[in-house]
Amino acid sequence: APAPAAAPAPSAGASRLQFHTQLAHGSPTGRVEGFGSARELYAKIAEVFGIRPSQIMFCTLNTHKVDMDKLLGAQIGLEDFIFAHVKGQRKEVEVLKTDDLLGLTITDNGTGCAFIKRIKEGSLMDQTKTVCVGDHIETINGKNVSECRHYEVAKMLKDLEKGRKFKLELVEPMKAFEKLEPRSKGRTLSEAKISKGRETLRLRSKGPATVEEMPTEVEEKAIKKVDELLETYMGIRDIELAATMVEAGRDKKNPDEFAVALDETLGDFAFPDEFVFDVWGAIGDAKQGRL
Repeated sequence: APAPAAAPAPSAGASRLQFHTQLAHGSPTGRVEGFGSARELYAKIAEVFGIRPSQIMFCTLNTHKVDMDKLLGAQIGLEDFIFAHVKGQRKEVEVLKTDDLLGLTITDNGTGCAFIKRIKEGSLMDQTKTVCVGDHIETINGKNVSECRHYEVAKMLKDLEKGRKFKLELVEPMKAFEKLEPRSKGRTLSEAKISKGRETLRLRSKGPATVEEMPTEVEEKAIKKVDELLETYMGIRDIELAATMVEAGRDKKNPDEFAVALDETLGDFAFPDEFVFDVWGAIGDAKQGRL
């Protein structure tokens, strides 16, 4: 085998970590190692199972179910088992937009696949039974959005005209026949408490992955709160993004410094000012033990 390229110093240990993986609908167990980002991980999993990386919609940790509390985010515990959910059946749905809010929360897998993380109970989309948590949104009114980030998809859905019909083409994750699960609404994060005292592999969209201690309880509370604020302001949930924002605020003295730091790392999101201010407040609340 060719000699592996030298990894940057901090990730030398990270690149040698091995993780077990399976396809969520059933497959032999494979092993993946030497990845530093979600994109690289998907490529490795695809290689193991002889599929294209673009077929992978998202990964869950330690469960084959479409469980949005177990989604792979920025952290993978060193003992975690990775299940990859691949694209299954396509379906079309036509909906009359009778309400400004559809009740969908969107997230994405970091490699161009936006999918539904939550359906608000009693909402317009909750009444549309063909639309389920875990579905990838491929087109909106015939426009292909499969390479769009979750915040772009959320905005397009929000901007759809009230009182008119719109059409979605969705792709659901492949399911094993004997494991058909009742439709899941996506529960809250509190049930996804990561066990304490373990190290994790911290994936980053930019820069090498590093092995780190679990986030402290203070940081975990701040991350959870920021994830909720993302949903309120932008209709998206994204633990990795929330973790990155909390990290950016770690050593900042005031909201202005924080806003500058966010702009440097996450400029393309164009966060509203009041959102940034609320996030700064949430980080402060966590530090003061008010959350």
